[in-house]
Amino acid sequence: MKQMKKVLGFSENITEEPIIYHLIADYGVRVNILRASIDPGKQGRMVVEIAGEDSQVSLGLNYLERTGVQAETLAEEIVHLTDRCTSCTSCVPHCPTRALDVDRNTWQVSFDPEKCIVCLSCIDVCIYKAMTLTGTLSEYFTNRQTAADDISA
Repeated sequence: MKQMKKVLGFSENITEEPIIYHLIADYGVRVNILRASIDPGKQGRMVVEIAGEDSQVSLGLNYLERTGVQAETLAEEIVHLTDRCTSCTSCVPHCPTRALDVDRNTWQVSFDPEKCIVCLSCIDVCIYKAMTLTGTLSEYFTNRQTAADDISA
């Protein structure tokens, strides 16, 4: 079984096509949409986790290439800036994968990047900006108001 995270880039002429449907139905690839920003008639980006047998995944990635979807390996990651973190724990309940956790003995917040799906929930709620996004996705998904912006306004 092969599993990988990809960033899919859609040009304006294919944003309304059922590409993910065909990836699942025609190639038997399991697709978990982690994050998406797609507007019909405009460019879009989607972060997905793709899983399946090696041959299915390879055929599915070839299909994406033939349809004009840019598929890049997810190089972005969330980084926990421990020097900014006060361990207030406001991020912990918002993490859907429990990548953020709190040690009940020390009350220190810990972060496991292997569990992170780059959903950005932690960035939205951290008023200390102790969670940050690295890589090119930041320009697509972080141009929005966050809790930290509300405090500083």
